[in-house]
Amino acid sequence: MAPRAPKTAPNRRASKEAIAKRRAGRAFNDALAGGANALLDGRTRKRKQRILDELKSGKTKRGRELKPLEVLIHVNEAMDLGETVAKLRRICRPTKPPENSSHMADVIAELHSAYDFRAESYQFVGIDDELLVRAGVIPDGSAKPKKRRRSAE
Repeated sequence: MAPRAPKTAPNRRASKEAIAKRRAGRAFNDALAGGANALLDGRTRKRKQRILDELKSGKTKRGRELKPLEVLIHVNEAMDLGETVAKLRRICRPTKPPENSSHMADVIAELHSAYDFRAESYQFVGIDDELLVRAGVIPDGSAKPKKRRRSAE
């Protein structure tokens, strides 16, 4: 008969009580430190910097090109961490718009229902407001008209 493995201590780090304590502690710290106005902790600051670096280079940390979905996720996450659309536009240039087809509107509607990205995020993968309206991401009246540049006269 093989000897039994010694009993190990239970993992209390993942227990419901420990998770509830950590959440309550974070909420308490955020409430006293100013919540969203408080500085980001070190880990979050590094994650935000990695996201911005990847958007700037267009590649992941391992050197693989970012896929359009990854760009959407990164842009949305950067906005959640407090970045502005203007700063993201300077870092990550929006790509060429895809073809405007009804199929594309259906794909965007399905993607939006699954991920619920911010409407501003879609411009970084070349999707304009008209297509977002057709996909039902933004209401019909909220699409901004395109600015016309003045011609040199």
